[in-house]
Amino acid sequence: MKIQFKGQKSPRLLLRAANWVGDAVMMTPAVCSLRRRFPKAEIFVLAKPWVVPVFEALPYVDRILVYDKAGRHRGMAGFIRLVLDLRTFRFDAAILFQNAFEAAFIAALSGIPMRIGYSTDGRGILLTHRPPLFPRSRKIHQVDYYLGILKGVGIPDTCRKLCLSIGDRETEKARYILDRYGIRRSDTLVGINPGAAYGPAKQWPSDRFAALGDRIQEAFGTKILIFGGSADRSLGVRIRQSMRYPAVNLAGKTDLSEAMALIRECRLFITNDSGLMHVASALKVPLVAIFGSTDPEATGPWGYRGRILESKISCSPCLEPECPLGHLQCMTRITTDAVFEAAKALL
Repeated sequence: MKIQFKGQKSPRLLLRAANWVGDAVMMTPAVCSLRRRFPKAEIFVLAKPWVVPVFEALPYVDRILVYDKAGRHRGMAGFIRLVLDLRTFRFDAAILFQNAFEAAFIAALSGIPMRIGYSTDGRGILLTHRPPLFPRSRKIHQVDYYLGILKGVGIPDTCRKLCLSIGDRETEKARYILDRYGIRRSDTLVGINPGAAYGPAKQWPSDRFAALGDRIQEAFGTKILIFGGSADRSLGVRIRQSMRYPAVNLAGKTDLSEAMALIRECRLFITNDSGLMHVASALKVPLVAIFGSTDPEATGPWGYRGRILESKISCSPCLEPECPLGHLQCMTRITTDAVFEAAKALL
């Protein structure tokens, strides 16, 4: 089931992006492969506002369309406005990396003649091309899951690396932020990322992040940067206040593009399974990734330089947002000593 654009050297393609930062990063090999297969295509991405910086850092995209359900596309009137907006571009095909019914519904209402995606969420009738889904019994990484959409329609996976590129403007902003906190260019930076979306079952205890930050500073004389989104503000404050040595708390104080540029400045990044973990992996920053409720075989850092730490117990990976047993053994069994030794080996 190969797709072809008869008589067209430059088809116009719409990619419906995944809604999570990590998933958006794991999409990038598929976007790169698509660009290599159709070098003259116009590639548009339809994305929620919070993942837009990922695609701004992806050189294979021609234009980003923001799906803003809190603003321009709010409510039924906003939904109709989105459909009418998309109709004006006269797309030749939509490739739906997001699995939801809504993604296919929007593409169909927008008059896009070729609609490609997995037949999930009851949307098969709206798709013109339905690549075969992987068997539930087969463990597959999310990168291969996205590449499988393309392979199912005859587009080879010619790119299998995560792709992010930080521009000069973002680099300058990162340096300005570091200068503001008294960080010199000669300082060795270690980032810690104590938060994680989807729930506390993915989060290593905050007191251990604090103790780890102190040990690393004491042993190596590094500067510690605490990362996190707006939901992690109090977590960042708590860790900073628990530390004996000074640290720069950036949690909730940067946008995603700034955080990405700051991560690239780090010599090491220590993180839970999170979107920023995938950013660090894409930027080839050595990392220590701590896993609890989730499965590194499916969502681990792709092509990473570093160490994955997990404590396998009978119920893991449960994939639950909160520990069903209430005591989060999969995380508490990972000691500060173990994470410090992993960091030490990389530093």
